[in-house]
Amino acid sequence: MTKSLFHTLISPFLHTARNHLFRQKRLRPRSVGLFCCGTALLVALYLVSLKVVAYFHGQSELGIILSLKIYQMAWIVMFAMLIFSSMVSAVSTIYLSQDNEIIFSAPVSPSAIYAMRYVTTTAYTSWMMVLFSLPVFMAYGRIFQAGILYYPLLLITVLAIAFIANGFGMGITVLLIRFFPARRTRDIVFYLFLCFGIFLYIMLRMLRPEELVNPNSYGHFVEYLAAMSRPAGPWVPGAWAANLLTGYLTERVIDRLLVSLLLTTPVSLFFLGQWAMDVFFLSGYSKSQESFGGSRRFRKRKELLGGARQWIFRKELKTFLRDSAEWSQLFMIAALVIVYLYSFKALPLERSFMQKEYITNLISFLNIGLTGFIIISLSARFVYPSVGGESGSFYIIAASPLPMSRFLFYKFLFYAIPFTFLSLLLVTVSDYLLEISGPMWWFSVLSSIIITWTVVAMAIGFGSMFADFKAENRAAAQGSLGAIFFLFTAMALQMVIIAIGVEPLYWIIRRWLADGRMSLLDWGLMGGWFILAVFIGGSCAFYFFKKGVRSLERSVP
Repeated sequence: MTKSLFHTLISPFLHTARNHLFRQKRLRPRSVGLFCCGTALLVALYLVSLKVVAYFHGQSELGIILSLKIYQMAWIVMFAMLIFSSMVSAVSTIYLSQDNEIIFSAPVSPSAIYAMRYVTTTAYTSWMMVLFSLPVFMAYGRIFQAGILYYPLLLITVLAIAFIANGFGMGITVLLIRFFPARRTRDIVFYLFLCFGIFLYIMLRMLRPEELVNPNSYGHFVEYLAAMSRPAGPWVPGAWAANLLTGYLTERVIDRLLVSLLLTTPVSLFFLGQWAMDVFFLSGYSKSQESFGGSRRFRKRKELLGGARQWIFRKELKTFLRDSAEWSQLFMIAALVIVYLYSFKALPLERSFMQKEYITNLISFLNIGLTGFIIISLSARFVYPSVGGESGSFYIIAASPLPMSRFLFYKFLFYAIPFTFLSLLLVTVSDYLLEISGPMWWFSVLSSIIITWTVVAMAIGFGSMFADFKAENRAAAQGSLGAIFFLFTAMALQMVIIAIGVEPLYWIIRRWLADGRMSLLDWGLMGGWFILAVFIGGSCAFYFFKKGVRSLERSVP
């Protein structure tokens, strides 16, 4: 492959990257803002990592061993995540990309296409992992006082791991698509990656790593930490990087064998991938054009006449289930819920400096805000893009005799039901684990319901006002200006609803903990807060909902 041919193939990627950053050879204001925000985030990540590593490092020899083991685990986990990410992306870039018809019709060999896809896939899948891992690993160099040579060695190692992971992932992808259709392979790899992430997340939390640095627990972990002090497995490239840098951090020694492996393995995997592309590409590409298979017989349906609510619910459910990128996130949400609730069970309340009754009621009160934040985040992900997700079919709905307000109201009902269930699940189960009863329980339940219904209605309203019917997918709407406005407005409203209940709830809880009952005055204070919260939440929900209805009605000629 000549240099000019490779430059021709890679030039669309380079021009796209340049146009994202510059406009008419000038740096775009949005690029400057993103650069400043990214820099601030990296600095914050570095400072947090510095503090955490310093804390572990200060726990005598056991803490140092533990911090180095976490360092090794981070490298291995990063390598595994890069492989899965590369496999998912390689299916799309090599076999399902929209420019494939143009590239494959040109007199270009599959090996040249593989070289171009290798570079672009590595850039797409690795830039974020590489960028955000550097501050964490640099913190280790600062704490262990590794010297200036550690940082170029770290950069070379990170880039080598990224190229190794992508070479391995792309090679496996080419072989898999030799036997399976590309779309099915992408779904299989995506589900494996999702299950791997969920399993890893739950296992790490169930191990309760905070107990490893509890001085009272050291005696129970001596043998465990002795086993952990051994180097990582020699057969995993992520372990090569970890062992190389760990040796330099502790002994200032560079293992030349590990350096050779890290530098030669990407080259070897690249040429093996080119060979696999030459041999298996044609049959794999023909399989990528196949459908999922199966057939369906059309039949008459007796329930052609039904309520509009029934059919809108059915449409929303089918739209959600047909997109694997949407419904597969339910697994991650379930994992988050499990870990979230388990955290309440694992709280060391017996070691608190306050009485248990006071600290549990305080945690329950703070839990309302956390639950509301979860509902707001999920509403921005699922509810806000639901109107723009109608795409071109929205004009069929607009041309129907169904009023726009009723259409949006049915959407609100469809999402309000599961969101209310999730909110009540988080609040009631956490209160049960904290042994909360009385006024705090009622305040938690009522405030969560008010916040959930208000937030879902606001998400429908903002999604209608800023609806983008030309977006490629629903996830693309998350970073829009309307989504940011919705997040800020919803969080401000949640804080207002919770804040107006602080003063009356304080006096109610204080008297409840003293004598275990609520007086008539307490019921009056609780009722006054409830009426005021319903008024504020209902007014905001009605206002933004009506604005969304008017915006959609004006957008239809």
